[in-house]
Amino acid sequence: MFSRFSRAARRPTSPELVTAWERLDAGDVPGALRLLRQADAAPLEEVALVVGRAAATAGFDDLRTAASALSAHPDRPQALYDYGYACVERGVSHLAIPALREALRLTGSVAVLRELVSAYEDEGRHRDAADALLAHEAVLADWPDRYLLVYNALLAGDLEQARHRHALLPGPDEDLWHGAHDRLNRMLRRAACALEAGALDGTDLRGWQFVMGGTVLGTLSPYGFDAGMTGRFAWLHDTHGQCLAGLVRLRAVLDAAGVRARSVSLLPDRDSRILGLAAAEVLGLPAEPFEAGRQDTVVVAYDLGATAGDPRGAAALEQLRERVPGQVLHEHAGCWTDPPPVAADSVTLLHQSAVAPWAGGLRQGADGGVEQGDADPRPEEEIAASVVAADPEPDEGDGRTPADPVEGVAAFVTAVRDAWLRGDRDAVRSTGPVGSSRFL
Repeated sequence: MFSRFSRAARRPTSPELVTAWERLDAGDVPGALRLLRQADAAPLEEVALVVGRAAATAGFDDLRTAASALSAHPDRPQALYDYGYACVERGVSHLAIPALREALRLTGSVAVLRELVSAYEDEGRHRDAADALLAHEAVLADWPDRYLLVYNALLAGDLEQARHRHALLPGPDEDLWHGAHDRLNRMLRRAACALEAGALDGTDLRGWQFVMGGTVLGTLSPYGFDAGMTGRFAWLHDTHGQCLAGLVRLRAVLDAAGVRARSVSLLPDRDSRILGLAAAEVLGLPAEPFEAGRQDTVVVAYDLGATAGDPRGAAALEQLRERVPGQVLHEHAGCWTDPPPVAADSVTLLHQSAVAPWAGGLRQGADGGVEQGDADPRPEEEIAASVVAADPEPDEGDGRTPADPVEGVAAFVTAVRDAWLRGDRDAVRSTGPVGSSRFL
């Protein structure tokens, strides 16, 4: 293949890549990589030139080497595959997809197909993953390929296809796939239950959140539902009242499911301890420090991602992967763009970025500018009392979000209770069929 630019050239010539190169000149590697998301149609050898330079700056020698080979030989399947593999490994799967698609076109290799499906999954492009598998059905093995077809059809929202393919899928012969098989069975069971409570369509965020991870979503964002957010928050400055409203809904969820907890377990990070103390008051239960193996307890986290950033919290989350009888893991503010390492059983809301009410958020300064506010210095018990005393009335929002009364959440839990609190708490990496706008 004749390259559109000289292999000796030091800069790309495609207009859409010039700006990315200039970002690298300025030392802005993340900015350059963000711009490459808009360069799907650019020649691969030029994209690889930019990626190779970014990788060299970041010290990713494997990606730099693979990108250099691709820029020199964009028609070689091995170069295409190696580059795509390195992109996936380095967390830039969107850059891998064009190269892996081309390698698959040239070879029809099932190994390339699997890597392409992995890249699609990382990007939440489950429809594309399922379509790629269907287009090469003749070479698919039952495990993992036909399993991946069922999984991606389900997360693309194609429940009919997923059910049909699942019925044809035999159980795995290797122990390696038994866990995946069990999780898939639970997802389809949850889907059957969720259909009794809602439409399970492209706007049913609560239903799909339950299907994917067994998580009951307490509230929908009252802003931007029909403008790209579909019930998720983008940026949120939380309030005491919103925390209390979440705990009131948690109480309704537990009642609807028939859960009779005997305690509230406090995770070690400050935000979780504050919310846990408030939860103990709302639920009328004693609060105790988290202890692995404790049964019949509600483990309360403010944000599991933040909990994971605390060494003691990270250790606790590892112990929460496997379920204990009667244990419910509740998270108030769940990050949907950077999911925590375990999936909560209950979550009040989904956000991209959130600031706790007692944290030092941004505020308007005396000069009219924006400044960092001070965190609430009061003891945790006093802040928790402020949460319990707050007004839990929901924000009316923009008036375009579907009605979301607490009775609706309780009815949903009543419909799905037989499939709730089952299996492990593996992280949910996908947004599923319900998309939301995100801010890079």
